[in-house]
Amino acid sequence: MTRLLAAPIVLLGLWSAAALLDAGTAGLVPAPWVVLAQIVRDGWAFYGPNIWPTLGEAARGFLWGNGLAILLALVVLLLPALQRVVLQLAAVSYCIPVIAIGPLLTLVFSGRTPMVALSALSVFFTTLVGLLLGVRATDRTSLELVRACGGGRWQCFRRVQLPSCLPALFAALGIAAPASLLGAILGEWLGSVQSGLGVAMVVSMQQMAAPRSWGIALVSGAIASLAYGLVAQIGRWLTPWRREGSA
Repeated sequence: MTRLLAAPIVLLGLWSAAALLDAGTAGLVPAPWVVLAQIVRDGWAFYGPNIWPTLGEAARGFLWGNGLAILLALVVLLLPALQRVVLQLAAVSYCIPVIAIGPLLTLVFSGRTPMVALSALSVFFTTLVGLLLGVRATDRTSLELVRACGGGRWQCFRRVQLPSCLPALFAALGIAAPASLLGAILGEWLGSVQSGLGVAMVVSMQQMAAPRSWGIALVSGAIASLAYGLVAQIGRWLTPWRREGSA
């Protein structure tokens, strides 16, 4: 518990110190209690209409990006010769700057589709590589044992490779959960929608409303942390055989 609380306490201390140092200058670093008070004043009437659209974009991007990553990982598992091509495709998608592709997606697609696409792009590489690494770490002796008992490729996958790669998959999904939210928010920054956490952030920055801007960032971070914790907990439920230190 002490280690769990150490990081937030240190962060709050640094934040408070930065606010005191900035108090006599630009005043763009409000104290933590000022930000919390602004969040309370804004309330659900402000955050509700902005949180739900962003969560919807992030959820759809999470499903599309991870679904495509898992599908390509299965293709590589069945056709190992395609692994180099698939990994090159993943690397290219990871290296494309969001600031460059975001406006292009806005020109090609309408509505919230660009935000969903950026969200999916933010999670695709992490899940694909994590899943492939998990498959590669499969115990070869166990595979040979299944083959010696007459098992084919499907039996090897179901009995050995799938249980072996699930911990790595959920570790990647845990990283992908907050990444999908970040991709959706960045998409809203670059897009033309009228609501969302990214839109609210842009408007508050244009109005020089520092406490509200920091409040939106704090709420976004809290949502991302909850998403990570939820996926991690599901992973612990579904993979009870993995060691605690491997999480």
